[in-house]
Amino acid sequence: MHEHHYNVEITWTGNTGSGTSNYRAYERSHTVTATGKPVIPGSSDPSFRGDRTRYNPEELFLASVSSCHMLWYLHLCAEAGVVVTAYHDQATGVMAETADGGGHFTEMTLFPVVTVADASMITKATALHHEANRLCFIANSCKFPIYHKPSSRVAEA
Repeated sequence: MHEHHYNVEITWTGNTGSGTSNYRAYERSHTVTATGKPVIPGSSDPSFRGDRTRYNPEELFLASVSSCHMLWYLHLCAEAGVVVTAYHDQATGVMAETADGGGHFTEMTLFPVVTVADASMITKATALHHEANRLCFIANSCKFPIYHKPSSRVAEA
């Protein structure tokens, strides 16, 4: 088995002067960085006193699932001779809070809209979503269902 290792830095930037002296005394603001890459401004979900102008961990998790699927899908299309000219997904996720204040995702649904170069490619383009899900590193790490509701269209001439 070949292993890949990843590193990110999370830095809390939300100390307003008194640290975590109480639940309302601090901001949930933080940054996500990795060497040589742009900074991602993070916070918690607004439901948990977060800044709605920053990405929250739940959004980043959903984005990870969606982008991993897309990257595998594009790879498989290229290998299968399916010419994709555009790809767009409006992914959704459902997280349930538990009685102890924790929580977990119960499902995610991807809605990829794929544009292909020719109508003859639509059947294969649609079928490759299943294989992309099977191979996706992030999807394989999840313990909840990830649904796919893809649609395909032909590029305008």
